[in-house]
Amino acid sequence: MSDSRHIAPEPQPGDSLDVALRIRHLHELVGQDTVRNNLQILLEAARQRGDSLDHILLYGPPGLGKTTVAHIVANEMQVNLKVTAGPAIERAGDLAAILTNLRKGDILFIDEIHRLGRAVEEILYPAMEDFALDIIIGKGPSARNIRLKLPHFTVIGATTRLALLTAPLRGRFGAVLRFEYYDINAIEHIIKRAAHLHSIPFTPEGVHTIALRARGTPRVALRLFRRVRDYAQVRANGEITAEAAAAAMDLLEIDALGLDSLDRMVLRSIIEKFGGGPVGLETIAASVSEESDTIMDVVEPYLLQLGFIERTPRGRLATRGAYAHLGIPYPQTNSPEAGEQPSLFDPS
Repeated sequence: MSDSRHIAPEPQPGDSLDVALRIRHLHELVGQDTVRNNLQILLEAARQRGDSLDHILLYGPPGLGKTTVAHIVANEMQVNLKVTAGPAIERAGDLAAILTNLRKGDILFIDEIHRLGRAVEEILYPAMEDFALDIIIGKGPSARNIRLKLPHFTVIGATTRLALLTAPLRGRFGAVLRFEYYDINAIEHIIKRAAHLHSIPFTPEGVHTIALRARGTPRVALRLFRRVRDYAQVRANGEITAEAAAAAMDLLEIDALGLDSLDRMVLRSIIEKFGGGPVGLETIAASVSEESDTIMDVVEPYLLQLGFIERTPRGRLATRGAYAHLGIPYPQTNSPEAGEQPSLFDPS
């Protein structure tokens, strides 16, 4: 179910259509001021020195534009960009083949860099630090090491799980930049730009209605924009208005805060089946027929961001805001934790 969610931040097949909307210049990047300002200094300093960029690590939740920024950096430096992903580099020889084909100043973008194998990382260390490739020829006592010099290049790594990167790899990046969720104004700017590029008429209220449901993620915003565009084309004379956007979102079962049916199912399970909690993750997953990893990695982050659930040592707990959003009366209790079940030895 989570794989087809319209508000999922992970890439989906239809998102390939957004490549044409990808910005190409750093000054067009909105909503990530810290990232833009740091990159501006890095790029200008490298251009003045006539040198290649320092290695850059980009991290943060999925869907916020890490791949787009890698393309921007390559375009600003006017160099070639080689794109790959950590899971795609299975053997050390795969990485060696990529590195030997790089030219001076080129950028190697490694998405999901935290998923590189240990043997591959060992090849990457000297390549990033000394711009050299160590190759062992032969086996046993006759084996010998050959070091090949590599041109100065730049590695841009992207990850959603910074903690999973090994310390030696993380330490070889000269700049580590964090991506934050976008505010509502930045999301509206992204949607308006997409509407202009597609020559689709819109009202500010229509764009605002989509932006409210985008969960601060450009990938989600553009995906919802395409769905509203389709609805407006068929039932609203092609214009994205507040009414058309709201009707399209209702069909997708996405409410005003960007919660879909799975989000609400999890909240209702905690509140209605388990008295508001605390309740364990495995129990929640079983009650909604989903994998516990899906609940923890896909559903919980946004509910935590909204303040609709809390993580306690005893399990997940629904907050007063979750009750209000679902229109369920908040229980009056004297217990220290809302939703706490009464003791079996309570005389009442």
